[in-house]
Amino acid sequence: QVQLVESGGGLVQTGDSLRLSCAASGRTLNNYGMGWFRQAPGKEREFVAAINKSGGTTTYVDSVRGRFTISRDNAKNTAYLQMNVLKPEDTAVYLCAATSESYSSRYRYTGTYDYWGQGTQVTVSS
Repeated sequence: QVQLVESGGGLVQTGDSLRLSCAASGRTLNNYGMGWFRQAPGKEREFVAAINKSGGTTTYVDSVRGRFTISRDNAKNTAYLQMNVLKPEDTAVYLCAATSESYSSRYRYTGTYDYWGQGTQVTVSS
C-alpha cells in the first residue's frame, strides 16, 4: 500500500504561483510513476501532468504546458507540481496518484493509477 498526501494548495490571484507536494509513505516512490489530476465542481477528473519512475520523462495536458512543471525527488519520496501564471480556470481540487505501470500514454488516464491522495484545493481569483 502507498499512502499519498498532497499539500501546498491555497487561494491565490491570477498570475501567481503555487507549488504542490505529494508525500508518499508505505512504499518506495521510485517504484511508481506519478500523476497529477484535478477536479473542478461539477466536472470530471482531468489529467494535468505525469512523470515516469526515474523522473526523466514527463507529459502535460495542453492547457498547462509551459506553465506547470512536474518533478519528483525519490530520495524524499515526494512528487511536486510547480504551477506558474495561474489562471481562474486552474481552480480545482488537485490530486496526486501513483501507478506501478511503466511509462506510456496510459499515464493520462485515471484507471492507470493504483493509489490516490485526498487532494488539495487550489483557488485562483480573477
